[in-house]
Amino acid sequence: MKIPVNVAQSWSRRFNSILSLTRIFSLESAYPSTDFHRATDYLQNCWTARFLMAVLLGGQVLMRLLKGKICRRHIMEHMVTVGPGSLIAVLLTSFFSGMIFTIQTARELVQFGAVSAVGGAFAIAFCRELAPILTASIIAGQVGSAFAAEIGGMRVTEQIDALQMLRTDPVDYLVVPRVIACCMMLPIMTILALVTGILGGVFIAANLYSLPAATFLDSVQAFLNLTDLFNVVLKAFVFGAIVAVIGCSWGLTTTGGVKGIGRSATAAVVTTWVTIFIVNFFLSLVMFQELGIA
Repeated sequence: MKIPVNVAQSWSRRFNSILSLTRIFSLESAYPSTDFHRATDYLQNCWTARFLMAVLLGGQVLMRLLKGKICRRHIMEHMVTVGPGSLIAVLLTSFFSGMIFTIQTARELVQFGAVSAVGGAFAIAFCRELAPILTASIIAGQVGSAFAAEIGGMRVTEQIDALQMLRTDPVDYLVVPRVIACCMMLPIMTILALVTGILGGVFIAANLYSLPAATFLDSVQAFLNLTDLFNVVLKAFVFGAIVAVIGCSWGLTTTGGVKGIGRSATAAVVTTWVTIFIVNFFLSLVMFQELGIA
């Protein structure tokens, strides 16, 4: 029976690079050679190899978004997981972080008579840096680990292989909706965290240091402008992509059964945190260097 050319080309396109690499793990029992064991052990345990796979996966997601290949059916479900499912943790962390930061800054500035600069110092540090990083870190711990565990469970139980047999691209079906959901919801969550942190700062400044709320908010407004808010939203968008891509990539490269799922979830969170801090440094350097902040 002769296979049509268009069908053969369609199948060849669906076997993308990253999934082809991860499929070799399922062949370990069929080819128990020493060289094969060494290769699989390297890919399984080498953090650098898995991180490079995550970079490749990010490129594949970008190409699919540019081509409009989006599976919209599951986007809303993942948006609920990223947004309302993590809202309480984000708000509580931001509120208490805002209070702690205000305690540390207001105590020193009040001693030097710089009461009007309390809100400005809060705006520079918390609003530009802490709010997006804290929000992304919480989402990484709650959502990124869930992505890695869920997709990792599908990998070790061969459900992803079943998707490929049904001519469904796992990247289109599993990864792209999660990336879109994180990129859409993380900026919203960051703005809510920013507002909550400011309320926490106002509460501490008014009750512990007798600083009027109007003075605190006027100082925040003087140091914070619309450009800063745009930069914060841009940071949150980038961090959302990092959380989703790394979580999904570590899930797709999971091996070793249930124990491997746990390792992938933990490694995905740690890798996401490290990547967020590194990327945040370069983003801050580019965004705020001309203002004399970075």
